[in-house]
Amino acid sequence: MTLQKILAENQQHLALVIGNGINRYNSASKVNSWDKMLLELWEKHTHVDSTIVPQGISLTEFYDALDLSRTDASVNLQKEFCSLLAGWKALAHHQMVVDWATHFSCPILTTNFDESLSDSTKLSMHHLDGPRFTDFYPWQTYFAHQPIANPDAEFAIWHVNGLMRYSRSIRLGLSHYMGSVERARALIHKGDKRLFVDRHRDNWNGSNTWLDCIFHRDLLFIGLGLNSSEVFLRWLLIERAKYFKHFPKRKRNAWYVYAGTEISQGQQVFLRSVGCEIVKANSYDELYASVWSI
Repeated sequence: MTLQKILAENQQHLALVIGNGINRYNSASKVNSWDKMLLELWEKHTHVDSTIVPQGISLTEFYDALDLSRTDASVNLQKEFCSLLAGWKALAHHQMVVDWATHFSCPILTTNFDESLSDSTKLSMHHLDGPRFTDFYPWQTYFAHQPIANPDAEFAIWHVNGLMRYSRSIRLGLSHYMGSVERARALIHKGDKRLFVDRHRDNWNGSNTWLDCIFHRDLLFIGLGLNSSEVFLRWLLIERAKYFKHFPKRKRNAWYVYAGTEISQGQQVFLRSVGCEIVKANSYDELYASVWSI
């Protein structure tokens, strides 16, 4: 299986799940990775020099350590982190991916906080109807050319871990991710319209959020480590696999496509256990550029 074949054969059923790799590709910026940005904040607010995130602590736990160790409790770390993203710009490959997704009515779920993807084709922000809006969890907020009615069937860009214009929404620490898990668990498992009730396939608690794409579209992961720091997304993939065991006829595919360094054995075990086929692209050019021409 190749990325090109996945796109050609599954274009009508995919949701793209895009991580920060797309921002690092062909970027002139030297500070465009979460670990470098967190290290910059660590040195600024703890006055302790550190060139790498130490072994034995995940990136999410490192943020919580920073939050607990900072010398000035009045500093808003989420806002400061967002300020580091302010200069990021959309590049040609952002537009290529978004144009492809638009053409095939393919939702994009991104773990990125910046708006480079939506900026690349000048998309507007919209909100689906639902419970009272909260800037902590703007899960019904999306970017598109025009308002949509169904997250599962129409193109839009969704920010699963928050977006920079709502600084309180961005998920950086383990405590943040656990808050997201708690919120999603309530939508998936509680109430009469919980996901695991047969009659609510099209009208469950999360049907007006990006969560609907997780459970009802094929997923294609690119530019995303999906390592042990991605607590929330990994938990959702576990819930997705349980959902398909409960409703085998609703089972959807998933592919994790990467380039460069081999992924760890632990990642391979996890991905395969939740139903993800692992595909290695020949190059980063293939991953972010050459296959996205319409």
